[in-house]
Amino acid sequence: MQHKALHDSRPRLPGSPGRVVLVFQGGGALGAYQAGVYQGLHEAGIEPDWIIGTSIGAINASLIAGNPEGERVPRLAEFWARIAERAPWDGLVAWPLAAQALRTSKTLSSGVPGFFAVNPLAFLGPHVPLGSDAAGYYSTAPLKATLLELVDFARLNRGRPRLTVGAAHVGSSQMRYFDARDGELGVEHILASGALPPAFPAVRIEGELYWDGGILSNTPTEVIFDENPRVSSLVFAVHMWNPVGPEPQCMWEVTHRQKDIQYSSRVATHIARQKEAHRLRHVIKELMGYIPEAQRASARVAELASFGCPTQMHVVRLLAPRLGAEDHTKDIDFSEAGIAQRWQAGYAHARQAVAAAPWEGRFDPLEGVILHEPATAASLEETGRPNLAPPHAARAPAFT
Repeated sequence: MQHKALHDSRPRLPGSPGRVVLVFQGGGALGAYQAGVYQGLHEAGIEPDWIIGTSIGAINASLIAGNPEGERVPRLAEFWARIAERAPWDGLVAWPLAAQALRTSKTLSSGVPGFFAVNPLAFLGPHVPLGSDAAGYYSTAPLKATLLELVDFARLNRGRPRLTVGAAHVGSSQMRYFDARDGELGVEHILASGALPPAFPAVRIEGELYWDGGILSNTPTEVIFDENPRVSSLVFAVHMWNPVGPEPQCMWEVTHRQKDIQYSSRVATHIARQKEAHRLRHVIKELMGYIPEAQRASARVAELASFGCPTQMHVVRLLAPRLGAEDHTKDIDFSEAGIAQRWQAGYAHARQAVAAAPWEGRFDPLEGVILHEPATAASLEETGRPNLAPPHAARAPAFT
């Protein structure tokens, strides 16, 4: 397959094993954490060479890839400010569960300005014909308008950074990754990656319908590991769904835990499998040194040698913290306070990871995938409150 030539003349991060990759999960309102992570990395002088996103991760990724470095944080802030909900009941600190219920009810009944609007016809009955391109409880036309205003798709398609977004093919149940290296991406690719059914309708690309990639793989790290040829990388895997949690005691908690498990996408199992596979590739590479030089020239030995690989992938996993009273509705908590807390947590965690720089140092040469899980503060109070009102932003979230 022929790929577009994507060049990045920016100097490498000192101590980095190679290119810098950001991987963003899907998770609706939880995506504010990703914006904070990016700001923390940006302020440390770390810019991605490649961003891979699904759902809200694809939206955040497009805002980064579709703007110059100096405008990326302001554009993220503008997007999250537009969709932040402000309601009088958010001040009911003495009754947090009541405020949460009212907030959820408003979101489900009215949508979120700048993001999605109610599709009245969908509520008339399950068998009302809506058409394949409109079969969803909400319309994402507002999101389309927002992205077309905030994302420069011509810049995005220059590939600095390279952007990849995941979507699920409706007809075949196959995951497809749309990559700016392989062809131009448009707003429809971002919308498709976030078209979570049954809330949002599928999006048609080249005549085919696609849904949110998160229903098949919400943690799209396999794109990095499966790429050929592989390239040594420093991967910041930004996760928002906790794979580890307490035993649920009631049906409300069951729903919450089920959602975390479903969308964490078997992160630990996936990483363990990739560590094993990459170690075997390194072993093959090492064994080739014991093959007599005369035999290495044979086609068969060369073919077997091709399974070897010297690359190293340092994966830094950043995990969004639990907020006090969160439940299974957390991904539609677009409250100003919720967005601010998650943004601040992402910023603080990125700052801590950069300070620790766990990817620096000497490592076993047979290890192909090295997982780092930096210790993070137990609460937001321990990290301080960064100034999240970037300059030049027309409207910034009320984070301070």
